[in-house]
Amino acid sequence: MKIVADGFEFFFEGAKDVFIFDEKDPKKSTFHGAPMKGVDIVAVFPDQYIFIEIKDYTAEADQYDEAKAADTAELMAVCDKRKWLKNYLKYKFRDTYLYRHAEDKVDKEIHYLCLLTFDNALCSTMAKSLRKELPVGRNRRWVRELAKSCHVLNVVQWNKNFPKWQVAVV
Repeated sequence: MKIVADGFEFFFEGAKDVFIFDEKDPKKSTFHGAPMKGVDIVAVFPDQYIFIEIKDYTAEADQYDEAKAADTAELMAVCDKRKWLKNYLKYKFRDTYLYRHAEDKVDKEIHYLCLLTFDNALCSTMAKSLRKELPVGRNRRWVRELAKSCHVLNVVQWNKNFPKWQVAVV
């Protein structure tokens, strides 16, 4: 299955369904209308759901990189921006989970994939930070885990790690 969203084209081999989850058109069946956030895409497979959030920060990537900060004030600004982004990505997942729970569609493993236009190091840093707060895996008291996994990847990493789910810039 193929879908185009936010300047990227995705191919999901083996998917049963793929759709824009954060639908803006109230006439479409995937429109939610509630004041919560939602990930950009949901891909449905026989044994799992893939929640996908896309953020193209090509022009602003340096604003999220500590190494580019010239002084303490800029470093603090970078840290604030990264914290904001981590929280934004976290709440996108959590609200989507709540929507899907209300739809009774959290009956399979859920994997959260964030496609960001950052370099590898920045993607890795963001992934570590995000995984701490989702949380990923099962809490000792839970019957069900919220997310089986969480990945923050750029296009090259995505295509390397998920060869059956290729993405391309359109």
